[in-house]
Amino acid sequence: MSVRRTESIDASTAEAYRGTFAADEAPLRPGDRLPPAWEGVYFPFAVALADLRPDGTPARDGVMPTFDLPRRMYAGEDTEFLRPIPLGARVTQTTSLGEVVEKNGSNGRLIFADLVREYAVDGKAAVRSVWHDVFLEQNDADAPVRAPRRDLQAAAAAEWVDAGAWDARQLFRFSALTFNTHLIHYDRAWAREQEGLPDLLVHGPLTRILLMDAARRHEPGRKAASLSVRAVAPVLVDRRIRFAGRTEDDTTRITAVDDDDIVVATAVMTWSGENR
Repeated sequence: MSVRRTESIDASTAEAYRGTFAADEAPLRPGDRLPPAWEGVYFPFAVALADLRPDGTPARDGVMPTFDLPRRMYAGEDTEFLRPIPLGARVTQTTSLGEVVEKNGSNGRLIFADLVREYAVDGKAAVRSVWHDVFLEQNDADAPVRAPRRDLQAAAAAEWVDAGAWDARQLFRFSALTFNTHLIHYDRAWAREQEGLPDLLVHGPLTRILLMDAARRHEPGRKAASLSVRAVAPVLVDRRIRFAGRTEDDTTRITAVDDDDIVVATAVMTWSGENR
């Protein structure tokens, strides 16, 4: 089963993202190449209100099966950048189901499920991305808490470190851009009582784009070939996160850590041999 949608890569969507999260980037003009990973702000979720789960995530989108687990979280993404997407182009996105794996963890059942998305321009694949989701059991406040993963050397050993924090206004705007109604991003009571988090969660797909943006700032002129992101721990609203990066040959690695050196995400970017 797959779902196919076609839409224009309009300037207003790119500008809405740029003005909220990438103000140092130059405005894009028709025909300019869409920056890698920015395709993630196009093709917003298209699910009727009646087809949402209680947490606001899609229950019936025509691709993902219905699972009997109440919580759904973004776990990461693997993306190939095959050819540029020009601003103004008509792009066809095809979404299909990828691998589905069920496991038993320390806090119960988990289902890992992938969505495979291909973005095509003039019938030729431009971007292929595999979105990894995990479905979990109800949060148990009495369950043992897994010790956080710390990396005391990530920032100290990096070639560069970028830092940022994202507030509730920015989370609202990203939710609006992507039509993401997951309550964990804007309902503090839900985030705390149902998900067991201390505050609102920054969107995993947003963190993915921010990581790619950081890599591009420090490798100007290089053409992205791939991006692999893994969500490790929650990125919380208003909390400073440091992106610690290092490039060797055609690979840039970024470890995202908070001020306590807890790893919240990792990313690996590869660059093609040619410049943009």
